[in-house]
Amino acid sequence: ENQFSRQRCVNYLHFFFLTLETRVVKAVETDDCCAAKSLSMASIVLKSLSVFLGLFFIFVGIMKITPYISRELHKDLRQEYVKYAKIIPLARWLDVKIPSKWYRRIVGGLEIVCGIALTFIPHRRTKQLANWILLSLMIAAISLHWAVDDKLERSAPALVFFFMLTCRLVVEWQIERQDKAEAAKASAKAPSVGSTHSNIPAKLAK
Repeated sequence: ENQFSRQRCVNYLHFFFLTLETRVVKAVETDDCCAAKSLSMASIVLKSLSVFLGLFFIFVGIMKITPYISRELHKDLRQEYVKYAKIIPLARWLDVKIPSKWYRRIVGGLEIVCGIALTFIPHRRTKQLANWILLSLMIAAISLHWAVDDKLERSAPALVFFFMLTCRLVVEWQIERQDKAEAAKASAKAPSVGSTHSNIPAKLAK
């Protein structure tokens, strides 16, 4: 009789541990589902920002290089870059005169190349490099607008796209962090799932 009651107690404990494990697994799966949804939303935001920013900088870069899109805007940009080329900090420190034409074309070319990288190239590191280059160009543009005492309406686009590029970097950093957390969770979960059922009866038998 004692052996029968002991066996029944072991069976109850076994059932309790199996039920507890099932609930834990369901809770983990629910957390994984929520994490997957948030990760997919972040991916959509990242792709939308990449496409929008890329197309914008392609458009602006083309306007700086050629009057094909708008002659008036191209002429206005040429006049602005004449002022900016005179106050570039590096050129002033090195006592070097940089032609405004080449300065404008270099900036426009970088914006086109980086815009193409953000929009069409799927490689993550390439997009990050393009993002950092464009962010540096926006910081330089803001400082030049401030140096020549431009009105806020002149510097506002550079400020807006500086914050948008920063937001894109933050979203990409969050996605990378979630990917690493998911990979670590999967690697930690893999060896323990198969051994859980075999360990419980052995412990109870002792």
